Amino acid sequence: MYNPKKHNRKSIRLKGYDYSRVGLYFITICTQNREHFFGKIENGQMILNDAGYMIKKWYYEMENKYPDKRCHEIIVMPNHFHCIIENVLLDDISLDVHEGTSLRGRPENDENECPENQYGIDNIKFNASICDAMDWFKPMTTNAYIKGVKNFGWQSFCKKLWQRSYYEHIIRDENAYLKISEYIKNNPANWNEDSLK
Repeated sequence: MYNPKKHNRKSIRLKGYDYSRVGLYFITICTQNREHFFGKIENGQMILNDAGYMIKKWYYEMENKYPDKRCHEIIVMPNHFHCIIENVLLDDISLDVHEGTSLRGRPENDENECPENQYGIDNIKFNASICDAMDWFKPMTTNAYIKGVKNFGWQSFCKKLWQRSYYEHIIRDENAYLKISEYIKNNPANWNEDSLK
């Protein structure tokens, strides 16, 4: 049955933006209801359990599934994880933010739209978008987690392991990359102030 609240949800993706463009993306995915499944924080350090290690394993497996993806920093937290994923050129020539390559993505305008053909190299398209990669990652990790529940007594979850969507931010330049990288690194130490906890 059609439910306007459920079936007419507003997308959090940037309208008109092609998420298969070259560039770096900061991604955050939370568990359903922010349940703690992947370990715990002790003395400002993240202590992964087996489920947490499984999440890291499937994150890096993404490069095998999608040759145009590079998996950069990741931190698995008790109920979410942050990572940086890069879309690279298919001939394996990746952009290097440390050499000053512009990674612009989000335009500064009121319409929240991204005009086509605005940024040159950013318009190169790939077979898989960031959305495609996340749509692969979520069921792979969910299935692996279900096996862990059945075979190893991992904590069970109700209906869904992950929340419906995920947060993404287009990383535009080296400064933004360094700030986000530092944020990921320091996430366990800042757990008490974490809005996702």
